[in-house]
Amino acid sequence: MASSKSTGTQERTALSPQRRPGQERVAALLEAAAVVIAEKGYDATTMAEVAARAGAQIGSLYRFFPNKDVLASALIERFHDRAGSFFDAIDQRAGELSVAELTDALLDLLGDLRSETQTIVALLEGRAELSDRRLEFRRELRKRIARTLINRCPKLRKGQAEDAAAVLLQNMKSIGALTKEIGNGVRPSALVELRVMTRHYLEKIFADAGCRE
Repeated sequence: MASSKSTGTQERTALSPQRRPGQERVAALLEAAAVVIAEKGYDATTMAEVAARAGAQIGSLYRFFPNKDVLASALIERFHDRAGSFFDAIDQRAGELSVAELTDALLDLLGDLRSETQTIVALLEGRAELSDRRLEFRRELRKRIARTLINRCPKLRKGQAEDAAAVLLQNMKSIGALTKEIGNGVRPSALVELRVMTRHYLEKIFADAGCRE
């Protein structure tokens, strides 16, 4: 699991149990944390609420996660690992995908991990000073998106791919936010419009770089 930023000279990290019972407890605590953070946001979430949602003693939570920042870093690391497998699958066939198919694949990334989407959006929107790991995660995710774009369009310059990745990441997060608002004044057609807008954006980026549909 990922470590949090240091406190003084001692770095505080999550405890990684070696036995199955401990691993199952950690998984249950992470699932509970994901639900609470998705519902209330990172800042409003307390360790006591996470423990209560998991049906665990607060001491058990602190045993594995010394503070909320360490817990958040563990959630981000888990999402990073799962998202990595999705990117690998997209990269393997990126050269064969149409722009529309690539757009759907990228925008669906968070949707395919919908159980964690709202949590990750909440963490990414959290205060930057709370965790250097969240900033690192943003950079890593943008790099993975940029790599996928270059796999699809090798003529794309690195800087262009990185700029496009930043835009796409915002749109990917918007998919999660809009999905949450469906039925609350937001119609499903808004999601379609976002996909169309993103597809046209990628078409222009690739065309300017000299890549064909």
